Amino acid sequence: MRKILIVGAGHAGLHLAHGLLTEGYDVTVITGQSSMEIRTGKPSVSQFTFPTALNYEREHNLDLWSALSPQIRNQRVHLYPAGDEAVRTFTGRTGEGNDYSVSVDRRVKMADWLEYFEDRGGKVVIHGVTVTDLDYFSRMFELIIVAVGHGELGQLFDYDESRFSGARPRSIAQAQIYDVWPWDDDDENIGWAASAADAGNIIFLPILTQEGPCHNLLMVDKRGGPMDAWPDRPGPEEQLRRMKDLLRQYAPEYFERVKDAVLADGRHSTLVEDLTPQVRNPVGVLPSGGRVLGMADVVVTMDPYVGQSWNNSTRCAKAYLESIIEHGDREFDEEFLVRTFDRFWEFGLHNQLWSEMNSTLWDGGDLPSYFYDLLDAARDFSEVGDRWIQGWDYPPDFGTWLLDPDRALQFVAEVRARSGA
Repeated sequence: MRKILIVGAGHAGLHLAHGLLTEGYDVTVITGQSSMEIRTGKPSVSQFTFPTALNYEREHNLDLWSALSPQIRNQRVHLYPAGDEAVRTFTGRTGEGNDYSVSVDRRVKMADWLEYFEDRGGKVVIHGVTVTDLDYFSRMFELIIVAVGHGELGQLFDYDESRFSGARPRSIAQAQIYDVWPWDDDDENIGWAASAADAGNIIFLPILTQEGPCHNLLMVDKRGGPMDAWPDRPGPEEQLRRMKDLLRQYAPEYFERVKDAVLADGRHSTLVEDLTPQVRNPVGVLPSGGRVLGMADVVVTMDPYVGQSWNNSTRCAKAYLESIIEHGDREFDEEFLVRTFDRFWEFGLHNQLWSEMNSTLWDGGDLPSYFYDLLDAARDFSEVGDRWIQGWDYPPDFGTWLLDPDRALQFVAEVRARSGA
């Protein structure tokens, strides 16, 4: 039985750990936090679990919350041009058929997955890890996968300038709130997303937390932008007040929904942080010369507005699991490590390109000219709106139309022709 160590109890590491355990590997997870410490800790940026990722979780019996979570079947997008131009909006289905997305607070999801992993017979060690520790562990395990990227472990992975990355610093503010007003005839579990030329980007979605369902409000802007209003790191109530003020100015439809909102948990309902998306070399070299493999957010991060962190994590875990199984009893050498990451990067690159488009959407002061045709078509034809929204589940599809003006307009023309418009 091959022995594998996973460092970190995050989304990617635990998904992979469960998959390896199912396939009969001897798997150990080492993490600096117990499940109770995860549950009672600070929030992190909330993420979607899109339909395809949710189905991957179900393959390993990891979808533990769909019966309790708000099921997000539709998503509405608002684009706010500069000045007094009217907002442009459209709605699409998050999945095909009866599929849906969910969002589960990391503190619930990771704590439950960690406890479930141990209940299934996986080995869990609660302890901080240094590079020196990894050197020692490299003599005990055949493969070490690093799924936590902060501190000195993150320094094992150099920036990889050979791979595309839209590395633009981002300011992030988030609040989990109750008492949200519905909008017109919208389903109460619809997800909202906005991009404003005069400010930044917003994701507003229903989420399952430890206190039950509520809404998660996320604001992302470039460093120094109008929505980077947190240099003094305000307290929770003051942060929510400023977030409402920003929405009143830049996204009034969102303000109308949250004007009476209150924090779900006064102590642990908000966060403020900075992030610079990046792509790193996936292979880290230990002082002894041993190799470790980084995964998901450790080596690939992107603008949080596109909500792809958990999508990336799930796809990475799946790619790594398949590579490990196919490798059989051969040595986990550097060639294998690079090849394994490349298998994931076939998906991850498209996520970077999708993130880049969103990060630079208004750089010319207005939307790209062809976007207005796309927005009209997405409003008028469900086929266009649905494909746009479902691309968040599978960003490689955006490269076949949305990111290419000619292909995008051709697709719209075909839809109009089929409809007789």
